[in-house]
Amino acid sequence: MPPTSSFDVTTGVDLQEVDNAVNQAQKEIAQRYDFKGTKVSLEFNRATSILVLIADDDFRMRALFDVLQEKLIKRGVSVKNLTIGEIKPAGGDTVRREITLKTALDGETAKKIAAAIKDAKLKKVQAAIQGEQVRVTSPSRDDLQGVIALLRGQDFGVELKFGNFR
Repeated sequence: MPPTSSFDVTTGVDLQEVDNAVNQAQKEIAQRYDFKGTKVSLEFNRATSILVLIADDDFRMRALFDVLQEKLIKRGVSVKNLTIGEIKPAGGDTVRREITLKTALDGETAKKIAAAIKDAKLKKVQAAIQGEQVRVTSPSRDDLQGVIALLRGQDFGVELKFGNFR
């Protein structure tokens, strides 16, 4: 029997890069003229992977979010891995928005990935959901390369990362 090759499909964000992007955004907010003398803040809770944006009004909230998004993109953090919450009124005439970072594949996305691989009907390619990742196995490395190309061509709502190629 030929040896099988495999790789893992995962997702996630580099929390250090998010922290750096938040620090850069805070520096820019402190320097910008349109934010002078306003109640604007940006906080990152690393333990829960939640960003909290607070601003005076919707206009400043959008500007704050644009600054944050620009810094995240520059630092190489995929915006696909952000779950952006609604703008809600907060105390003291301010508005608040919470942004949750997707640090792992959820069950529904993992099922979609496994179903897409099975629907491609590639011979001897198997996908198995293992917690927060999908393990794809096949005797042929070329088939695995084809699966990676197939998954990159589809949108699952998160940035996919391919690792442990053996």
